[in-house]
Amino acid sequence: MNSRTAQIDEFLATTPWQAAQRQPLNQDASFRRYWRLRLHGKTAMLMDAPPPEKPVSLFADIAIFLRNHGLYAPTLYNMDNQHGLMLIEDFGDATFTRILKADPQQENVLYDLAIDTLIKLHRIENLKGLSLASYDTPTLIAEAQLFTEWFYPAVSGKAANRQQKELFAAAWRESFTKLQPQPQVLVLRDYHVDNLMRLEQADQSMRCGLLDFQDALMGSAAYDLMSLIEDARRDVSKELKNRCLQRYFSAMAGEGKLLSQKDVMPWLNVLAAQRHAKVLGIFVRLYKRDGKANYLEHLPRVLALYTSALKREAALEPVLQWMVQNLPSEDINLNKL
Repeated sequence: MNSRTAQIDEFLATTPWQAAQRQPLNQDASFRRYWRLRLHGKTAMLMDAPPPEKPVSLFADIAIFLRNHGLYAPTLYNMDNQHGLMLIEDFGDATFTRILKADPQQENVLYDLAIDTLIKLHRIENLKGLSLASYDTPTLIAEAQLFTEWFYPAVSGKAANRQQKELFAAAWRESFTKLQPQPQVLVLRDYHVDNLMRLEQADQSMRCGLLDFQDALMGSAAYDLMSLIEDARRDVSKELKNRCLQRYFSAMAGEGKLLSQKDVMPWLNVLAAQRHAKVLGIFVRLYKRDGKANYLEHLPRVLALYTSALKREAALEPVLQWMVQNLPSEDINLNKL
């Protein structure tokens, strides 16, 4: 028995779930692992997030905050913050992704629910119960640089040199300076159909369960909205994107907390390009470093989304010019992977 297994055993021994059957779940792109526990017809989820990564107490704090504001995050049962272990409510298997694969006709209903949940999140005015870092320009640029660290060398056959990396960062910095400052909201950061759950209520109505928010920061409301409609793992039609944007901005009109759609869209486009640059780097890293080849199938979609964002947003002209000079589209060969 290894030390981690022993720590998990010791943790569960302090809970009513010591004798539970443990079923490992498929691992996602993060360092965390999950088990479904079954005991006497009931279930719970075990989150294994070993140190020195972010403490599980962050998940607990955000989950409590969300629940206190009428949103559906898992209930916390037990926690060992020192060893990165947490026992939480099991929301089941009905992710939006699974539902949509089985019944694509549910698309409008589920995306409407996701937008309505986001509206409720962005209407929260008192954020004093949270102590989170800002999703500021240096952080966003550092994430975007995963593109030059992993994607660029993978498709060009050579590493990006120091000057290229510095100019790439400078291009992003210039793009962000062109945007109008926005009020800060809670940004969950991975708000897409893989992390949203359909929860059935007693009256047969639906509610939206929220997962994977432990990396939350304070930033632009455009980020989670963009994450939903510019999905790296799923094609989202132009019609559905427009439906989501209309529903969101119609509801938020006159709220005073956010700017108009005209002011938010440049942020949405720039953040879309930033996220896609980051994800291109992450997916290549998952393949090259971690041997997870399944992420390669999403690269054509993410690359198309990245290119589209660069071309449609004037504020991104510096980044577009960097691409033209350093990695023009005709030089990108995904088959090299």
